[in-house]
Amino acid sequence: MRVAVVGGGVIGLATAYSLVRQGHSVELIERRDDVGLETSFANGGQLSYRYVSPLADAGVPLQALGWMLRGQTAPLRFSPRASLRQWRWCLRFLVACRRSVNRRNAAHLLRLALHSQQVLRSWREEDRLDGFAWRANGKLVIYRDRASLAKGAAALDERSGQRLLDAAQCVEIEPALAPLSAALQGGIYSPGDEVADCQRFCHQLLQRLRSSPAFRLHTGQAVDALPSDGRSVRAVRIGREEITVDHVVIAAGTSSVGLLRPLGIDLPIYPLKGYSLTLPLGERSQVPQTNVTDYDNKVVYARLDDQLRVAAMVDIGGWDSALDHKRIATLQRLAGATFPDAGDYRHARQWAGLRPATPEGTPLIGRSGIDNLWLNVGHGSLGFTLACGSADLLASEIGGLPPAVSLQGLSLTC
Repeated sequence: MRVAVVGGGVIGLATAYSLVRQGHSVELIERRDDVGLETSFANGGQLSYRYVSPLADAGVPLQALGWMLRGQTAPLRFSPRASLRQWRWCLRFLVACRRSVNRRNAAHLLRLALHSQQVLRSWREEDRLDGFAWRANGKLVIYRDRASLAKGAAALDERSGQRLLDAAQCVEIEPALAPLSAALQGGIYSPGDEVADCQRFCHQLLQRLRSSPAFRLHTGQAVDALPSDGRSVRAVRIGREEITVDHVVIAAGTSSVGLLRPLGIDLPIYPLKGYSLTLPLGERSQVPQTNVTDYDNKVVYARLDDQLRVAAMVDIGGWDSALDHKRIATLQRLAGATFPDAGDYRHARQWAGLRPATPEGTPLIGRSGIDNLWLNVGHGSLGFTLACGSADLLASEIGGLPPAVSLQGLSLTC
């Protein structure tokens, strides 16, 4: 079958790769001049397969009010707009802020995440896919607040190898935390989590895809229309060209909303802006070798070969991906106080991107309501973590094969 995949980020590329692996022909369409230039460009780098709890949870609305009073240092910042879409999204988010809903959706995400880990392992081992700074280096979540540590300990999953640590044990696992030891209450260590460079992963997938005669790439071309008879999509129109296909997959992040609106499909997706720094490392840089998440400041740290990636913050306030230099300055201060010997954070590459998020935190994978139009969208901050598993499941669905794990709770119609 001939399949058009719209979107050249990690979700779209992984989908194209899965489809080609399963014997289909793929037309990948990306509006930018290269792949992986938007949300996939400089994300946190952590493949946190066991830390997939949605943002929406009991107590978050009240906690968010406290964060908002902190101004630029707030992990979450809400900027109200005269936008019906924003307020509808926020209302659904508030409805999802219940412990029972959070646990149900976390279970769906965990199932998908663990499958995604298995799929990436098979691609690395069977296809020899490499060159994207992948390491199985574990994840250490550190807690500065005793109440936060108690909450984390209550959700500890010892069956997966997670361990509760005191401050001294945190430093033993990650010596770069030594200057911070007096401020730590403890941590939770997950040995099975991984790290990789998402943009380099995108380019490695593209390199493999280009070696296949079943693949064609269209860059610098936005989709103008998806001609449809109401039951199915006949083609994908880009400029003066109409590409006739058997199936279409929408994997274009936040842009998916506008693409599907003319077809009467209203995706419950809103952009959550996140920020990152990428710091080049020198010979004397002292940085964590383990993935570190500073829970109380909501900052993640990941070493990607000769760089340190620092990512944080959620802004709910529109569709603009421009840098907020006050937010970047806050991130520089937090990183400098946590790992002061890593380098001069003022020289780090600055980035902001829009994470396409559903209110419940679960992605939309599978049927759209139009026969041959499929969705792979709404992964929020977990796009890299969930990409391979989402792609594998969707490719199986398109090919009429039973999915390896259930898509319950992970679709538009669930």
